Amino acid sequence: MSKILVIRFSALGDVAMTVPVLFSFAHQYPQHQLVVLSRKQMGVLYKEAPQNITFRGVDLKNDYKGIKGLARLYSELKEEKFDAIADLHDVLRSKFLRWRFLLSGTKVAHIDKGRKGKRKLTSLNHKVKTQQDTSFKRYTDVLQRLGFPFKPEFKSIYPDAGEISCPAVNSLTGEKNGNYWVGIAPFAAHQGKIYPIELQEEVIRSLSADSACRVFLFGGGAHEKEILNAWEKKYPNVILVAGKLKMDEELVLMSRLDVMESMDSGNMHLASLVGTPVVSIWGATHPYAGFMGWGQSENNAVQVDLPCRPCSIYGNKPCAKGNYECLRNIRPETIVSRIKSIAHNR
Repeated sequence: MSKILVIRFSALGDVAMTVPVLFSFAHQYPQHQLVVLSRKQMGVLYKEAPQNITFRGVDLKNDYKGIKGLARLYSELKEEKFDAIADLHDVLRSKFLRWRFLLSGTKVAHIDKGRKGKRKLTSLNHKVKTQQDTSFKRYTDVLQRLGFPFKPEFKSIYPDAGEISCPAVNSLTGEKNGNYWVGIAPFAAHQGKIYPIELQEEVIRSLSADSACRVFLFGGGAHEKEILNAWEKKYPNVILVAGKLKMDEELVLMSRLDVMESMDSGNMHLASLVGTPVVSIWGATHPYAGFMGWGQSENNAVQVDLPCRPCSIYGNKPCAKGNYECLRNIRPETIVSRIKSIAHNR
């Protein structure tokens, strides 16, 4: 039996993308043990993990702050006698840990982030628009370099048999009664990923006018909740989820949706983990960068073809034109049509 430490601290979407790979590994190598090292709040993603996966959540801002904190974390981890280290993050903190393990004689491998290809993909004047390896492949490659060939095969974090029981979700949603349920997560970390609010409202207005549709609004921050709350009050058949459910409960609700609309954000990946099709909106970023949700079809990626796209891997660069036409040129009816097409054909 081998015991492997897998490191990926953040962000939510990136940690979520480890799940299909590591669940697949665990099922195909039941004799080996994986210990996933990440931030505490990511533990919910591994709540339904196979028995040979252990999640270890750490607080890097307080309990293991700075070099001294990382040194103490290494000392604690060393006691677990790992046979190999898989660094799926390749940042200063994970490098520090893997280098310490390497010096102690432990086998290590780390992710190749493909920075050169991504630079060409987002170049303003010499763009090379080709599909980059997905994060799923990059994570898989790390484990394969440690000597474990396997192919990721994954459908959902939940078992195939039956609906997951969750009283909190039942209380919020009521019965489905033949309606189709649509989740909408209209926000992201950066403006280059966010569909303009006034256009997003048109999507919600159109869907809410259909009495057979129920719209569930997902979001996080205080300002986001204000916008979502206003939409819930303004339109029929719209239910605010933000602030009412824990993340594990939100995952259960997502598993019951017929379709999810999301930006290129963590919610796209959360919905993907429970096998729900996602209509994803892409502006400054592009599926070619390798961050499409697990099992999602690029046919459901709504985007416009512009010479400047993509201009950013993470959506954090200001628009060179100043108008974000990559997002503003997406018509609300295009999104609504794609949502209804998926919902009516499931």
